[in-house]
Amino acid sequence: MKNGPVLFLGLLVAMGVSFGGLVLGSHEQLGRLAPYYDDNESGSFPQRTSGLAARGQLVYADLGCAACHTQQVRRPDYGSDQARGWGTRQSVARDYIYQARPQLGASRLGPDLTNLAARKPTAPTDASLTTLLYNGSSTHPSYKFLFESRPISGELSAQALKVSGGLQIVATERAQTLVAYLLSLNTSYDYPEARPVAAEKKAEEPKK
Repeated sequence: MKNGPVLFLGLLVAMGVSFGGLVLGSHEQLGRLAPYYDDNESGSFPQRTSGLAARGQLVYADLGCAACHTQQVRRPDYGSDQARGWGTRQSVARDYIYQARPQLGASRLGPDLTNLAARKPTAPTDASLTTLLYNGSSTHPSYKFLFESRPISGELSAQALKVSGGLQIVATERAQTLVAYLLSLNTSYDYPEARPVAAEKKAEEPKK
């Protein structure tokens, strides 16, 4: 085919332009997002995850929690996430600017966790999450490998979950950091871009 090299070059250029527009262009646009400073709150949002919670995000990723849970609240006309109490608003790109590896997830075998710490009517507690990780439930596996049995010597550990046969069940550091991370998931701050755009009213046509 005489025009084979030209055709190949054209396809290569088309792929390069598409890649640049979709991937590099989006990265450039979203990469410039900065925290939103609120004068009324005298602070910037979102805030960086630090301490135990930051280490807990690594445990969350290591355990593959994103296989069953998402961290993205859809807008009302795309689902009933807000009606379920999973969030007070839709997720936006700014929510993830401090996350090197956002755990968006792709399947919802379990509930969305985006706004877990501020979930209404009741948010989980340290004790309730620790108990769930150890015991599991009908819809959640047990992660007993995140706990260890220790002989009771003197006072019980502050991290002891229960006592049985002279042993205390204690949450390991991985369990503690995972719980801290889950309790840090709060996206209740309302960014301007998260507010729904009101539909413009069409001007009434003059009656003939």
